Amino acid sequence: MFMATSVVPHDRFHLSYSHMMFILLTITSVFVLPTSSTSRGTLDQYRHDSTLRNGFRINLNHVDGAGNFTKLELVQRGMNRGKHRLQRLSALAVTSVDDAIKSQVHTGSGEFLMSLSIGTPPTSYLAIMDTGSDLIWTQCKPCTECYKQPTPIFDPSTSSSFSKLSCTNTLCRALTASMCSDNACEYLYAYGDDSTTQGIMASETFTFGDPSSKDKSASISIPNVGFGCGNDNEGGGFTQGAGLVGLGRGPLSLVSQLGTGRFSYCLNSIDSTQTSSLLFGSLANLVNTTTSDNEIQTTPLIKNPSQPSFYYLDLEGITVGETLLSIPKSTFQLKPSGSGGFIIDSGTTITYLQKTGFNAVKKAFIWQMKLTVADSSTGLDLCFNLPNSVSEIDVPKLIFHFKGADLDLPGNNYMIADSDLGLVCLAMGASNGLSIFGNVQQQNMLILHDLEKEVMSFVPTKCDQL
Repeated sequence: MFMATSVVPHDRFHLSYSHMMFILLTITSVFVLPTSSTSRGTLDQYRHDSTLRNGFRINLNHVDGAGNFTKLELVQRGMNRGKHRLQRLSALAVTSVDDAIKSQVHTGSGEFLMSLSIGTPPTSYLAIMDTGSDLIWTQCKPCTECYKQPTPIFDPSTSSSFSKLSCTNTLCRALTASMCSDNACEYLYAYGDDSTTQGIMASETFTFGDPSSKDKSASISIPNVGFGCGNDNEGGGFTQGAGLVGLGRGPLSLVSQLGTGRFSYCLNSIDSTQTSSLLFGSLANLVNTTTSDNEIQTTPLIKNPSQPSFYYLDLEGITVGETLLSIPKSTFQLKPSGSGGFIIDSGTTITYLQKTGFNAVKKAFIWQMKLTVADSSTGLDLCFNLPNSVSEIDVPKLIFHFKGADLDLPGNNYMIADSDLGLVCLAMGASNGLSIFGNVQQQNMLILHDLEKEVMSFVPTKCDQL
């Protein structure tokens, strides 16, 4: 059983004993598409379409949403899935700029599935959302090698809007690994868990929302989206979906191709039964999300030439309880070599802090929690024994001090209780070099990525009511 929590000033942690089922919408259908054209076309004209300008919403489901797992089990499963991702991110954190630019390996995988359709006529499938990479891709027929996926594999020959990209196309040139065959752009994209996708770059119509709905505002179809049509896809990192949608800062990503300049997401608690939201265009705003401008926290986005896809933030310090910890500012700073730094990532489950910073946080929690430290095998670095027959506990405040923004986290965004095990654990860990703000810490916040102003904003939000 898990312990659901709510937080009041000084973060009183309320414990209950009921399981939460997360309902995952499964979609059965096929992909569609091709023509013989080799030109991609352009999104420039479509960017002025009123529907796209007005914005659209995509529902997100946690990859473990269909399982009957406790909150702690969900975190553990996410950590296990993400261990290769963390290793790869840690390796990137100590890589020089020149070496990183030559690197052909990306972070890969993710924790949330998005519903969309591809082709004309549109066929529905689930794709992994990843803010740590750029390429949009799906498995395509004919398959040389394809992994098992929950929906039929996309057949380009059934779609009238499919078109291969030429080798001179700007998206082809943006790839780190590509080659030209009969003037068609062939790609290879590798991920940190040794998964790979290889195939033809193409353009296609992507539909977001429900294309079968009589309400025309319920979906939006966007033509000429560049994506990888993968005929050779190997590895076990993507079996929850039929491909991946990159939301990084590079030119291949969906947000860059749409050209709307901003997107936001709002993640429900990891054990919630409700879908989360991904918002584009004018829907990606802070209007009607808060009654006070003081609740909006905005911090600059930092660019790293060696890792241009990642969303880096300037973390200046951390407060636990009433104590600003004595952590050198250089601990979380991006180094001139391109190593180190602090990123926000939807595909990493818990927050990982550079070892010096994490040790300071761990020491402060041990000092302030007033509970005995547990010797646990949960996979989390710091757990405490829960007193018998307790319904609530007090936990110290946790505040992340970004440049220009103080992010005061609610207790259930960093403490996870399990009544069966009699434990309450800190949902954070240590890393080598790079620090990562994980999705458990992001839950029930609207997080706006404004790529035009180069800022990120956080607003406390009831995501199931957005």
